[in-house]
Amino acid sequence: MTLRATITGLAVVAAVTCPVRAQERPTVTQRIRQNQERLSDIRQERTEIERQINRLRGQAQTIGTELVNIERQKSVTGRLVNELDRQIGSLSAELDTVTFELMMAQDALSEKHAILEARLVEIYKRGTLWVFEVLLAAESFGDLLSRYKYLYLVSRQDRALAQQIEELRNRVAQRRNELVTVHGELGRQRDDRERELTRYVSLEHRRQRALQNTRASERAAAERLTALAQDEARLADIITALERERARSPVGTATITNASIGTLDWPVEGTVVYRFGRQAGRDNTAVRQHGIGIAVPLGTPVRAVAGGVVQHAGPFGTYGPTVLLEHGGGYYTLYLYLSRIDVAVGADVVAGQNVGLSGGAGSDDGPHIEFQIRGQGGIALDPQTWLKRR
Repeated sequence: MTLRATITGLAVVAAVTCPVRAQERPTVTQRIRQNQERLSDIRQERTEIERQINRLRGQAQTIGTELVNIERQKSVTGRLVNELDRQIGSLSAELDTVTFELMMAQDALSEKHAILEARLVEIYKRGTLWVFEVLLAAESFGDLLSRYKYLYLVSRQDRALAQQIEELRNRVAQRRNELVTVHGELGRQRDDRERELTRYVSLEHRRQRALQNTRASERAAAERLTALAQDEARLADIITALERERARSPVGTATITNASIGTLDWPVEGTVVYRFGRQAGRDNTAVRQHGIGIAVPLGTPVRAVAGGVVQHAGPFGTYGPTVLLEHGGGYYTLYLYLSRIDVAVGADVVAGQNVGLSGGAGSDDGPHIEFQIRGQGGIALDPQTWLKRR
């Protein structure tokens, strides 16, 4: 083999064994940081929603509102689980890529080690004076230059080989570090996903319970409205019967007349919890109130606002213990949600006399009484128009 052929062969070997550089792309650390930022944004959004929910817990809420809040929490948690699934898939693919690159780098390193080992054996065999022997054996000046150039290329090739081995070692170390990083991040994200999935399932169970409670509450509200309508119809029948009897045998002087507007004493002293007329009820229902609700402690004495005759004193459907007084002239007053009745049917009472004790502890509005005034024909009147202004 000639010297030129040898040099050409070395150049070809150098071109073949030179590693191809991978295309520039974001590092594993950068991609993990980007993933963590996306997760942080979603968690921050969920934290803000939970803060809003905690602020609302101090206020009166319906089951429907709670259901909406649970849906919001579940939606954001679902997005977080989906993002974790996406990132786990991405990291799994990254893990495969890094593992493959590590194997390729290790194979290339082994190959370069073998080449370097062969070169060292050849150098050892030729001895330390081989360079001088090659130069001194030149037959002409041109031959000397050719030999010098050959030795120069060989030395460059050896240095390039050593540099390639060092670069491959660095690549192997880097890929191993990336492999450890990806393994750690993948394990953390799988743990996060398990926790978030557990949280999602818990929210789903809460939603199902809230939905069941909502449906039960809707049924209870419908039943309550039906019962109230039935009680109102019974009450109207009672007053209609009393009106027919009054028409046949008129009583004496009425204790409530049009002149009584704004002058009657209150049956109890307390806060008005609901007013006369159409009111918003629980669970998005609407109730027409025929009187006013007055909140008072359980067992508060309830006084007659005017003199009259007791026409009813006993339980009355959903209203519980109830007293109905007839005041003449077609006017009646009702005292509902009592816990005890202190008068009997047919008894005459005077203004300010106790007719019973307040109750209502089991009602939606807590301990209170309901006070109604009915006019001729049983028409419900606004009690606050007739009671003294406070």
